[in-house]
Amino acid sequence: MKTKMMKSSIKFLAIIAFVGITLQSCSSDDNIDLNAPIISGFEYGEGSEHTTDQVAYKGSDIHLEAEIMAEAVVSSITLSIHSHDLVAGDDEVEWEFEQVFTDTNYLVINPTFHEHVDVPTNIPAGEYHVELLVVDELGNSTEVDGYIQILDVITLSEISIDTTVARGDDFHAEFKIDAVNGIHSISVDAHAHGLTVGAGEVEWDFEQEFSGSYHEQTSVEFHEHIDVPATAPVGEYHIIFTVKDEDGNTKEYETHIDITA
Repeated sequence: MKTKMMKSSIKFLAIIAFVGITLQSCSSDDNIDLNAPIISGFEYGEGSEHTTDQVAYKGSDIHLEAEIMAEAVVSSITLSIHSHDLVAGDDEVEWEFEQVFTDTNYLVINPTFHEHVDVPTNIPAGEYHVELLVVDELGNSTEVDGYIQILDVITLSEISIDTTVARGDDFHAEFKIDAVNGIHSISVDAHAHGLTVGAGEVEWDFEQEFSGSYHEQTSVEFHEHIDVPATAPVGEYHIIFTVKDEDGNTKEYETHIDITA
């Protein structure tokens, strides 16, 4: 009888010990500190091509992607894009982008971040700072950042245009054009404001559209000579060069030229 009672006591004590160990183990698990999320493979670039060259174009979009390793469920992902000290030109505005993503497909463990952000057409070209912030349900957070160059879809460079021309002669205009979407046309508009038309003179307004060998080119040198009638009034003329690409975007360059006798 004693032996049975001793066995029962030992068994009871063993059960108590097991329950105690189990409870202590559960309590310890509750207090485990989980690591902050890890962001890897953060890439971004021109949206339509899904490039990773950290370049995008005004009027297009930016492709962004990252792998997130999270031991706790993600509670939010914040993306911000802004510039430092870029000066807005005529008809341009400063641009800052910030969005907090709480989509259900992101509020999980180990989500993949993949978004496209539209780039306005009327912002300054230049370098923009990109920041990605991930926060989990425990309040742990991780941030990565980088820089992206936002460029014009049409750029004009190496510009060389005569500033004076004798009437009856021609003036030379030359510049390099880089157009991401290809050139549709190049137009030239020359006109005067308030010039007095003298005897034997005829008011001169010049408009011409050039395509030919320029059409659909993505990088080309515009080189033309434009005749000035011998009857054009002497004075200052306003000239506008307009490049239009295949998507309808335009880029203008304005200058003046003096027509002499």
